[in-house]
Amino acid sequence: MGSRVELKNNPSRMDLAIDIPFLGTVTALLVFGLLMLYSASWDVSWHAFKDVNSFFLRQLIWLGIGITSAIFLYFMDYHRWDRNHFAIIAILVTVGLLLAVLIIGEGSARSLFGGKSVQPSELAKIVIVIYLAVWLNSKGEMINQIGFGLVPLALILGLVGGLIAIQTDVSAAVTIFTLGLLLFYMAGGSLIQIFLLLVISGALGSGIVALRKPEVYQRIIDFWIGIRDINAIGSEQITKSFTAFIDGGWFGVGLGRGVAKLVLLPVPHTDSIFAVVGEELGFAGSSVLVLLYSLLLWRGMMIAKKALDGLGSLLAAGLVFWIVFEAYVNIAVIIGLLPVAGNPLPFVSQGGSNLVVTMSAVGIILGVGRRAELEQRKQERRSLGAVVDLRGRDRRGSVPGFGRPPGTKRA
Repeated sequence: MGSRVELKNNPSRMDLAIDIPFLGTVTALLVFGLLMLYSASWDVSWHAFKDVNSFFLRQLIWLGIGITSAIFLYFMDYHRWDRNHFAIIAILVTVGLLLAVLIIGEGSARSLFGGKSVQPSELAKIVIVIYLAVWLNSKGEMINQIGFGLVPLALILGLVGGLIAIQTDVSAAVTIFTLGLLLFYMAGGSLIQIFLLLVISGALGSGIVALRKPEVYQRIIDFWIGIRDINAIGSEQITKSFTAFIDGGWFGVGLGRGVAKLVLLPVPHTDSIFAVVGEELGFAGSSVLVLLYSLLLWRGMMIAKKALDGLGSLLAAGLVFWIVFEAYVNIAVIIGLLPVAGNPLPFVSQGGSNLVVTMSAVGIILGVGRRAELEQRKQERRSLGAVVDLRGRDRRGSVPGFGRPPGTKRA
């Protein structure tokens, strides 16, 4: 009873309702990522800017922006994405940015948006999850109807995925399609519908690519060849990554003491940073990182399970799956299980767009958990209040069977 009374008398603590295991896992990933980024980026940063701290300090700035966004989205009612049409606005803005890249050119667009750290394709990943969660939740049972569910969803995925593929970011396009299929399945779509969705959206995306940049097909073909035979493509990068892991052994050569980032790995601070982890922290450190992502997925799914409604479940599950999917694709590429895809390692790789949108996703997931926890506490307080009220009336003798018998006078 004491703990519940304390919550009742301390509304600020009650209103936070933070999922501590999820937040703790995110914090551990951020600390791990900052340490590894500094170790992996100082040499590249020196050659690029004559300052060993440049990439690290930029990452701290982007992290500050990401935390600010996460806090805002944590306190925002996630139903506003549907009720206030924020999801529609977000998808229109995202498509507009992708079209800007298409119209004015990739190089000019990057200069316009702030350089390589700001990429609309990263924004598209989180926005597509939010939009599809709102859209699928609003359709309900109608998603099983071709005209109301399958075809519109295929058009959405085909359009966004095609615009991203035109930027030669094939891995991001694959991520978009994967997220769409997952959310459609979670919303109740059948396996046959999922297959048709993949065919229709894939055909539309391929048509967009064919009209604008036919050369992108070569990257798609290379990716497919790599799926069928991992030794046929990307073998040089994979060989260099293997060398880093072999040198690291079980416990690594020590944080900051790796040499693969200096002479072997082409982009040690971005796509190849997991190889730096393998060399400097060894199999043990790499396993800890993989375990942290697994813990993040488990806790995110627990939040999705406890959500108040279907929208909250779709948002939490879709966003945490996206984060962990990107992580495991990056890891699989580095250890040779997938062809080179270019996916960043969330919370670890250098990159402003990815870090900000990932932290924004964290804020939304925690916000879903917050509202579920507050509702549960509200129900507990109502139950507790009913019990206390009943006991109070008992002491007044207003309930027959307790205290003085009804109708008797006080002596």
